[in-house]
Amino acid sequence: MKKDFNTLLIQKLKTKKVEGITRRWLILIIGLIVLLFIIVFILGTAAIKTYYYNSVEKIVLSSVSDSTVNYFENCINNGESLESAAALFIDSYSNKDSTTAWIIDNDGNVVISSNGFAVDKQDMPDYVQAQKSDDDSGKFVGRVYGHQKVMAVTRIIRNSDGIEVGAVRIMAGISHVDEQIATLCLIIALVFIFVLAIIILSNLYFIRTIINPLKEVNQATKLIAQGNLDVRIEKHYNDEIGDLADSINTMATEIATADKMKNDFISTISHELRTPLTSIKGWGETLTIGNQDTMDEITYKGLQVIVKEAGRLEGFVEELLDFSRLQSGRMTLRLAKTDILAELEETLFTFIERAVREGYEVKYSIPEVPSVANADANRLKQVFMNILDNALKYSRPGSKIFVKAQFIKKDGGDFVKISIADQGCGISADDLPHVKEKFYKANVSVKGSGIGLAVTTEIVNLHNGTLDIDSVEGKGTLVTICLPLLEPPAYNDKTEG
Repeated sequence: MKKDFNTLLIQKLKTKKVEGITRRWLILIIGLIVLLFIIVFILGTAAIKTYYYNSVEKIVLSSVSDSTVNYFENCINNGESLESAAALFIDSYSNKDSTTAWIIDNDGNVVISSNGFAVDKQDMPDYVQAQKSDDDSGKFVGRVYGHQKVMAVTRIIRNSDGIEVGAVRIMAGISHVDEQIATLCLIIALVFIFVLAIIILSNLYFIRTIINPLKEVNQATKLIAQGNLDVRIEKHYNDEIGDLADSINTMATEIATADKMKNDFISTISHELRTPLTSIKGWGETLTIGNQDTMDEITYKGLQVIVKEAGRLEGFVEELLDFSRLQSGRMTLRLAKTDILAELEETLFTFIERAVREGYEVKYSIPEVPSVANADANRLKQVFMNILDNALKYSRPGSKIFVKAQFIKKDGGDFVKISIADQGCGISADDLPHVKEKFYKANVSVKGSGIGLAVTTEIVNLHNGTLDIDSVEGKGTLVTICLPLLEPPAYNDKTEG
């Protein structure tokens, strides 16, 4: 059963939200890779755009070179008109498929176009730039007619006197170039995404083969630390982590062996001590009965001390036996139909006499109705006496101990809730979470083995009940026990005390 629980727990651990080293690893690696991809993508896109635009610009510049300008200037200087020189230029223009040539007069009107269409006067930023520049040239990249994107270069034509007589404008459409650039960028982005997916998958595989086994190791060590020595780590790989798993499994086996030897020793020594202690206590009681007048006072008091200490040691041995049963899983219950509150009242009857004798006052409120449960009467008395005994040990003489029982509904069932409160020293906030642990003592000045509350808690758990402790240091402690009932009780409380 424990192995099944451990398997489920480790499987649940594998499905937990990514955190810890896994989270940091993914953020670091994936973050750096994504950042690198973004930088490379931006630089690559810019390089591709520059390359394509430079290629277009070379074609445009080759069509409006110095020889082209010289041709027009020579024609003008030889007395030809701009229109006739333009007609001859357009007839012999060789780049009509890739570019469009405009010849512009001095007033900014398009004299002739290589595509044969008339062109209305329009804004030409490159022409304006050429008129103002020192090298008589201008460049423009943008949209014309509101939708078509072009690259245009204009060169000014001057006569021999340096007077502007016109201009040559060469244009190349670059919308298709932008489409090609966008297609390439999309391909690059898809490649990057594909590479990123491969990297993420490889990292997840790494996490699965390294981080998850480490988580299993971590969880297993926690279970071992909590006393579950049956847990074992599954060895996934023959590497350092696999060696670590083997080492921890070996350690757990050795601890379990040592723990079994310890429990066997405690059980054996407890049984061996039981018989002589019973004899010592029995003969001590026998010698004291009816012999007070026949022996001296010191001898009589000595026998009383022997009986008292033998009884205390006998109780300690019984606790050790219960602890041994608890550790080995041999603690069992003799279940029968039992009136829980009747057992509580019987325990109180014995306890109150002792409490009053030692100077304490006990107040109790217990319903006088049957509280039938499937329980072990003797074990329940042990639970009640252990809690009451602790309340007495940790309280100041003259203080009060309160006991209250009531019926409650919980998780759709009927329960009896028993509350035992004292006005003692209380438990500190640091000690409170540990007081139910074996051998833990919050107050080392008080006599006790430190295992009584652990055994008590186990008995309550075996009855499918709960035991909760609330305490305020310096003010007192409240212990609440909830035990399930077989049948609903009659809810009519009567207070006594």
